[in-house]
Amino acid sequence: MFWDRKGGLQVLMVTSRDTGRWVMPKGWEMDGKKPWAAAAIEALEEAGAKGRIGRVQIGSYVYGKVLEDGTVLPCNVRVYPMLVEKLKRNWKERNQRKRKWFSPAVAARRVHEPELADLLRTLAEGTFAALDLKRIVAAA
Repeated sequence: MFWDRKGGLQVLMVTSRDTGRWVMPKGWEMDGKKPWAAAAIEALEEAGAKGRIGRVQIGSYVYGKVLEDGTVLPCNVRVYPMLVEKLKRNWKERNQRKRKWFSPAVAARRVHEPELADLLRTLAEGTFAALDLKRIVAAA
């Protein structure tokens, strides 16, 4: 995320590799890594985003991950805020995904997961004041 010149919050979204729907960068937990550190690695791999990541979870949501055999695995995603300081031109999954900045309100309309849409609307409504988000990330 970042704040634009007018002070509006922007969130970075990527397309999923399988369906092309808009999602937040996310991934599996990694052995030996704190959850926020794993989230930072995933943001770099999926979106080419580098920055400071907060250690305080700002929300969570559940979605159904469809496996190769068609089985649907419910996944609980914990969301950690990242203040994006740099977007790399070349990143690991750049040929598999698109990335784009959205306002939280627009992002909420683009995602398919209802709980993620709710979290994004909460950001859009200012329930998390900009100062609070900045403080959470600055504490990292």
